[in-house]
Amino acid sequence: MSSINSISPDKLARLIGLRHCPALVDVRTTEEFKADPRFVAGALRRDQASVSEWASEFAGRAAVVVDQTGGASGEGVAAWLRQAGASPADVLSGGHVAWVEAGGPLIPEAKLPPRDRLGRTIWVTRTRPKVDRIACPWLIRRFVDPRAVFLFVAPAEVSSVAERFGGAAFDIDGAFWSHRGERCTFDTMLDEWGLTIEPLRRLAVIVRGADTARTDLAPEAAGLLAASLGLSRMYADDLELLEAGMALYDAFYRWRRDAADEAHNWPPTKSGKTP
Repeated sequence: MSSINSISPDKLARLIGLRHCPALVDVRTTEEFKADPRFVAGALRRDQASVSEWASEFAGRAAVVVDQTGGASGEGVAAWLRQAGASPADVLSGGHVAWVEAGGPLIPEAKLPPRDRLGRTIWVTRTRPKVDRIACPWLIRRFVDPRAVFLFVAPAEVSSVAERFGGAAFDIDGAFWSHRGERCTFDTMLDEWGLTIEPLRRLAVIVRGADTARTDLAPEAAGLLAASLGLSRMYADDLELLEAGMALYDAFYRWRRDAADEAHNWPPTKSGKTP
């Protein structure tokens, strides 16, 4: 019987990628992780044996613990998180095994750049980000590494900065994480990480159209381009621009996932409700 402090793979799948998604904590043992070195999209790896040392990191936040099978390891870590102030702190029912069986999105650790001593990935790109250079950080923060660091530097210095600080250069010529043919960097990341979620694939077409001056690819591409250019004029600071852009892509993702078939007409119905 499922614990009262548990969440099903189906329910968790509806939260993945959203701004208010709980912190996901993968506490599988080293041996278990080596057997399947992929993690639930957006999860952080932590050592279950030292939970008393890091549990306070999640105080005041909702959390979901992912162990191998949703057993004692996950239950124990979730209890530690609750006593440290996480609320709620649930266990993924059936653990990593159930997530795999349910076809939930998984990120292969081998496809990520090396992490720094705090466990974060570091990404480096050109200053004044627009379209692809906002879409990619949004994808990384929402589906890959919620604590990822983004460094915006002079175009000529991107590769050198990435090498010096152990980061991955993206969206520049010659980089692994960049355009391939007519597809943009956002497409590359989806392909490399195997993120086949339908709303992301549909969003990729919009990003591609806005980023490569092919707004005919999707009706929404021109709107995304206009919003991106407008934001670039509103914010002089690249990190502030990134945060504003995160909200923009949150909105596009939720629209594509949950509201793409909803119409909005005038005049409203007699009941006062908009169709």
